[in-house]
Amino acid sequence: MRYAIVTETYPPEINGVALTVQSLEQGLRERGHDVGLIRPRQSRNSASAPHEHLVASLPLPRYPGLRIGLPATRKLISLWNLHRPDAIYVATEGPLGWSALRAARALGIPAATGFHTRFDLYMRDYGVPFLQSTALHWMRRFHNRAQATLVPTEALRKELQDMGFQHATRLPRAVDNALFHPARRDDALRASWGLRAEDLAVIHLGRIAPEKNLGLAVRAFRNIQQRCPDARFVWVGDGPAREALAKDNPDFVFCGVQRGEALARHFASSDLFLFPSRSETYGNVTLEAMASGVPTVAFDYGAAHECLRDGEHGAAVADGGADSDDAFVRAAVRMAADANLRAHMRIAARDAVSELRPQQVAADFDAILQRLALAGKRHEQPIAASPVAHE
Repeated sequence: MRYAIVTETYPPEINGVALTVQSLEQGLRERGHDVGLIRPRQSRNSASAPHEHLVASLPLPRYPGLRIGLPATRKLISLWNLHRPDAIYVATEGPLGWSALRAARALGIPAATGFHTRFDLYMRDYGVPFLQSTALHWMRRFHNRAQATLVPTEALRKELQDMGFQHATRLPRAVDNALFHPARRDDALRASWGLRAEDLAVIHLGRIAPEKNLGLAVRAFRNIQQRCPDARFVWVGDGPAREALAKDNPDFVFCGVQRGEALARHFASSDLFLFPSRSETYGNVTLEAMASGVPTVAFDYGAAHECLRDGEHGAAVADGGADSDDAFVRAAVRMAADANLRAHMRIAARDAVSELRPQQVAADFDAILQRLALAGKRHEQPIAASPVAHE
């Protein structure tokens, strides 16, 4: 089969969407398919691989280092007339993504979209909550132009269906259990953070930005310090809130963006992962922490709801009530103060995700695209709003 993937973000950019898209692309290639990749040019000197097609781009406001593709409908129509894909996957809702859906519709090519980011929820985090309904309308209009909208959890599929998204379809996620592994724990790295073997390393990994609810992470750690005064808070990642966070908290350890094995060492060398975000569609980092044997405190949705058993692998805190922030802090303090509990959770968390394999995700993704392609050839409704076939 010949597929095309369209995305506004892709490695070497580091974020959950870029890494997920790369994994999906590689999975299709490993299954023997011809996959074309359309993405923005990331710099003036960007070189493209033979299977890549780069489009003009502009910087993305508030996201240093990221760029959005400019509209390219005509270019895509020309490209796909020469090398027609059987189906396309559009990972992002930017101008390039809209162009891809227009081109696909013009050529009669079936399309799937990926629901990766809750832009509607971001509105409150950036001080414009009155735009939340507008953002949701825009997202719904975008995704309903496709024949399938791929989401990572059954809960999100049902939520979007209730909000008028017409073809929400679950595509589960997985984690690289060979890369993220407790054996990558590095005492020398911990020493560079100012920690002894018995000291507590609390970690936050992800974009350092308002939508990540960072204030709650800071509050939880300060409460932890009252019980564990030698604990250190390690931050992996970058973003617009880093400078102010570092200024207000000079004792925090900032490690910047980490990739590959270095990222895995940072995770495995920590003892407790605080993930207070309320705006994730899934939260891949939860699976990475669990695979690394790191107990996690997160709100009970996305990956935490699907994979993290409260009290066994960490804490999945119920969200929505007035006491939810306090409950998050209490759970973090309880786990930080109990080394024996964390030791048990390290083993249980790793075991819980040991069977989640990227190869199965690639097979599921391939099956969805093949169903779209076949239905497109038959001029039928492409796909039902249902979980993947193997479940």
